[in-house]
Amino acid sequence: MAAALLLSATPFTSCNQPKSPGEIDTTTPASNPVASYFAPTETGVQDGGVRVVPITTPKGKFNVWTKTFGNNPKIKVLLLNGGPGATHEYFECMENFLPKEGIEFIYYDQLGCGNSDNPKDTAMWSLPRFVEEVEQVRQALNLNKDNFYLLGHSWGGILAAEYAFKYQQNLKGLIISNMMMSCRAYGKYAQDVLAKQMKPEVLAEVRKIEAKKDFANPRYMELLMPNFYAEHILRLPLAEWPEPVNRSFAKMNQSLYVTMQGPSEFGISGKLTNWDRVPDLPKLTVPVLSIGGKYDTMDPEHMRMIAQKVKNGNALICPNGSHMSLYDDQQTYFTGLIKFLKSVNEGTFKAGATL
Repeated sequence: MAAALLLSATPFTSCNQPKSPGEIDTTTPASNPVASYFAPTETGVQDGGVRVVPITTPKGKFNVWTKTFGNNPKIKVLLLNGGPGATHEYFECMENFLPKEGIEFIYYDQLGCGNSDNPKDTAMWSLPRFVEEVEQVRQALNLNKDNFYLLGHSWGGILAAEYAFKYQQNLKGLIISNMMMSCRAYGKYAQDVLAKQMKPEVLAEVRKIEAKKDFANPRYMELLMPNFYAEHILRLPLAEWPEPVNRSFAKMNQSLYVTMQGPSEFGISGKLTNWDRVPDLPKLTVPVLSIGGKYDTMDPEHMRMIAQKVKNGNALICPNGSHMSLYDDQQTYFTGLIKFLKSVNEGTFKAGATL
């Protein structure tokens, strides 16, 4: 999940880098002129597209924060952050890629995250409750099957998938980014594959700390950051991690994160440990894009498999990317995402097509 947290017939999105000059086209599409994209959608005082949505929960009413960027009646992408417990802020790189393509997107801090209310009650950290929260946000923002795309990254991918299993009739498309559909398989991949890539002496010290459950020991993260996070979460030198990522992770709701995920990204031990939706993937009939990275904390072959098992799937495996492929393999990530969104919108989407 997000830090401080898919060949043959397999549906597959091309991961080749864009052609010369090596960047995504920056021209404004004729079908989405700038004037229309940035046309005012608010009445009265303009507040930058921010809307606070009241939600009803078993523990009372709370407010969650949203912010809409741009205006496209046909493509509205609601972003679900990872963690669990991070914030919308690490999605800020979207602003460099989606507006010039006329794609509307919506930042959203889930309950307990960022600018939204924090009930500080672990009983509230429940996957079914979060699904109902997303549905209430959808209704409040008037998103529907003709325009509503749900993009979930990491933990947000679990939430997006779970939402789709219950409410896919409301969706136009689903993007599961950097998340396996089985937390048991995720944990097994961490232990059987990724752990073995660590230096033996580092792994031994990490295991010693974990055996004592001494997760507050600063040495634990001192070991994991350079030896695991910089290899599989975001493949940049730690000193060069993008500011929006650091800002978002610095605001991590640790109560939410530890309750659902466990003490670190190195495997899983929280409430989500036994979550497994692989058998149910054929029930998803909306167009699905499954995104992963070659160096991800998640098994890239599993993420190819997701696209194969759903009825209408494409897969995008970023060859230079890790868990935060939207940063460490941006051109691949956004080229594929944009092609998927446009193909669904234009009615040219084909399951298994090379985008």
